[in-house]
Amino acid sequence: MYALPLLEGIDAQLRPLEPWQAEEFLAHMDRARESTDPWILWASRSTDLESARRTLQGFADKQATDTGRIYGIWLDGVLVGGVMFPHFDAERGVCEIGVWSEPAGQGKGLITAAVRILIDYALVERGMHRVEWLNSTVNLRSRAVAERVGMHFEGVLRGHSVHNGERLDSESWSLLAPEWLELRAK
Repeated sequence: MYALPLLEGIDAQLRPLEPWQAEEFLAHMDRARESTDPWILWASRSTDLESARRTLQGFADKQATDTGRIYGIWLDGVLVGGVMFPHFDAERGVCEIGVWSEPAGQGKGLITAAVRILIDYALVERGMHRVEWLNSTVNLRSRAVAERVGMHFEGVLRGHSVHNGERLDSESWSLLAPEWLELRAK
């Protein structure tokens, strides 16, 4: 097991989120539901212990095939959010990053710090070429993270996703390895 510190002066860690943690994950999702359900499709499906375990097992299966990963953010020992690679294609050199948080984890820079760690992992350690970010056009918090880490806005994907029976537009953002290396050097 490993844990990476997120910010100096704050007891916040980034750690793998695994199926054996389904009970803790479910309690977190219950606290986060109002702020995640409109944006994270699996959040609305993680409503009991078995479905929470299935969500985490799905990411464990992705990690085993190097096609995705999920990490939790713990603040003062409590799971308050997380980051993930919903899609990770090492052969093509392209991955997507996603995030979520309950109110107790918001406004502290935890998500931005964790996203920077994932970008560094993908583009530097793994040698990927492109990191992608998709967010609903009305999810201003998500857009702000993409902007803070230096992603480039590519456009709007009209009617891109369906959530609770409603078609939503998505914004597309990206960051290329040379751009990230330049940002890191500053």
